[in-house]
Amino acid sequence: MEIKVLGCHGGETPKHRTSSFVLDGKVAIDAGAICGGLTLKEQKALRAVMVSHAHMDHVRDLASLADNRCQMGGTPLVVAGTPWTLRALQKHFFNNILWPDFSKIPLSDGGGMTLEWLPMKPEKVYDIGGFRASAVLVTHTIECAAFVAERDGTAIAYSGDTGPTDRFWEVLAGVPTLKALLMEVSFPDDKLWLANASGHHTPETLNREMEKLNPQHDPRELPVLLYHIKPHFQREVERQLAKIKKRSFEVLSIGDEWIV
Repeated sequence: MEIKVLGCHGGETPKHRTSSFVLDGKVAIDAGAICGGLTLKEQKALRAVMVSHAHMDHVRDLASLADNRCQMGGTPLVVAGTPWTLRALQKHFFNNILWPDFSKIPLSDGGGMTLEWLPMKPEKVYDIGGFRASAVLVTHTIECAAFVAERDGTAIAYSGDTGPTDRFWEVLAGVPTLKALLMEVSFPDDKLWLANASGHHTPETLNREMEKLNPQHDPRELPVLLYHIKPHFQREVERQLAKIKKRSFEVLSIGDEWIV
């Protein structure tokens, strides 16, 4: 399975883009930087976008992506997420005020509507773009889901935006094929109060959280790919992460490609 990093930060500058990843060129996870990271041809090749939650840094490129897909034609783009998240997108984003409702606008070549909504009940498995995918609720300021995606005997997990949580780790204990974990960390340790208020991790809370990983997943062997660091705190967070031993932490950069 190939993981391509389009955006991996908790804010934006000319050198930072917000969360967006693509699996095997077919399924995106979150939409903070899809259009800035994919050509039109690559955007058209997407089958689905799994949206962890409705915060703007994870959904904003759904707007331009839907517009581009409508013009290019092809097949409808599946937007998958928990029912709560999809209702939020329909009410507050694709509401014909902030942006057109592309689930009711046909593709230019008549191949159906531009967007199709796929509500994901937590912990139920769905076929999404050729992956067996499920959503697991985590702890954030609004409803947010982690995702587990499996294909051809290889699984990856994506934490979504979260602080300390429990069910996510319980579910991962039942995924023996887990080969990589995309995990958020946002603030330095001395900003713990801000991390707690906003539902995010610091290096210290992340390190404690990793103790919940089932022993079948060796923390020295399982790649833990870190994203969502706030640009202002990038260097400080990276220095603190470097001091943590016995973890296979890797801070992601835009353009990284991982094969697992």
